[in-house]
Order: sequence, then structure tokens, then C-alpha cells
Amino acid sequence: MAKDEIAYLGSDTVYEGKLHFKGTVRIEGRYTGEIVSDGTLNVGKDAQVQGTLDVGELLLSGRFNGEVTAKRRVVVYSTGVLEGQVTTPNLLTEEGGVIEGQISMKTPAKPKA
Repeated sequence: MAKDEIAYLGSDTVYEGKLHFKGTVRIEGRYTGEIVSDGTLNVGKDAQVQGTLDVGELLLSGRFNGEVTAKRRVVVYSTGVLEGQVTTPNLLTEEGGVIEGQISMKTPAKPKA
């Protein structure tokens, strides 16, 4: 587990439900449900995640199916597969990464003075 990761769901983990966290969480197993955080969700290359994500940042090396809203950015690495709906101001995709679905890139609203 990397120094900045606060939780790690290993490759033999199967989890369903809601996850709320601060900081960084890395998933290597299977997850189905809702994840909410202003932090970073790191989905490993063998991971399978399905559901709804509302995170600060998504780093995707595995497979995700569902709806993701990322406040800062979504990164799909060369082994990543994202199927579904994406809303984020910044989207990065490495060669080989797959995105299948609807993408909306909006600049976050600035607070009113």
C-alpha cells in the first residue's frame, strides 16, 4: 500500500454497499455500489467496479461500469475500461484506454463573492 493510501481493498475482496472516505482508496477486487469522496479513488488493473462514483479524482487501470462524477479529473490508463456516463472538468486517456459512453466536461462552478 502506498504512503498516501488510507484504505486498500485487495484482489480477493468482494464488496457491495456505500463507501465514504477522505484521502485515497485503492480497489483491486470487486466493488458494487456507491462511492462518495473529495479524495482519490484508484482502481487497480484487475479491479471491477460497478455503480455510482462522486469523487475528487478517479485513476482507472481496471474496469468501471456506471456513472462517475469527478470534481478534479478522470485518468483512464492503458489497461482501463470505462463504460457509462462521465462528468469531469479534465479527462486524460492513455493510448489503449477505453471509454464507451457519454462524456460531459464542465468547468466547476466558482463560488459567488
